[in-house]
Amino acid sequence: MTPAPARFKFDLDLAAPLHKTRMVPEDHLDVARAQARQEGYEEGYAQAQASVEARSAEALVKAADKLAAQAATAIKMVEEMQKEHLREAVSLAATIARKLAVHLIARHPQAELAALIEESLASLEHAPHLVVRCHPDLCDAMQAAATERMKASGFSGRLVVMGDPDIRLGDGRIEWADGGLVRDINAISGEIDKRISTYLTARGADTNNGG
Repeated sequence: MTPAPARFKFDLDLAAPLHKTRMVPEDHLDVARAQARQEGYEEGYAQAQASVEARSAEALVKAADKLAAQAATAIKMVEEMQKEHLREAVSLAATIARKLAVHLIARHPQAELAALIEESLASLEHAPHLVVRCHPDLCDAMQAAATERMKASGFSGRLVVMGDPDIRLGDGRIEWADGGLVRDINAISGEIDKRISTYLTARGADTNNGG
């Protein structure tokens, strides 16, 4: 069974005083609004500053990366220049040395071969003979030089000086029963080039990489 609706009772005292809503003073509202604006400004400023700092940091990183790349490129260029200068300096020194050697041989073509004979005689006291092969133009000079050195060293073997047109002026061969020595300017030049190449390669300035 549905309950009966409650009946309205007229027990409300309309004469009783009503409760008034408390009003906030205007100056307090102004302070609150100012504080809210200040807080909003500070928060916005902080966010903006954080954004600027982030962008600045990113820009700084990019600038640092770019500077590092440029520095690496500059260092590589300096190293390549140093290697090129080293190659040029060694090449110039070798060229000058070769020209000096050519001039010295032209002025004293018998000097190196005479020194080679002297070196040989130091260990050939009992050799039966000594053969000197040289350019035909040097036969007389080498005969005299070898004879003089044989007397000084006590060598008593037979001396044979032979002219060979295939031997360059200044080059020659010294031969004895069980050995010999060769003076070949081309072979010496090739050995010098090999040692120069080894030196430059060790210094990272291989001639094959820079002309």
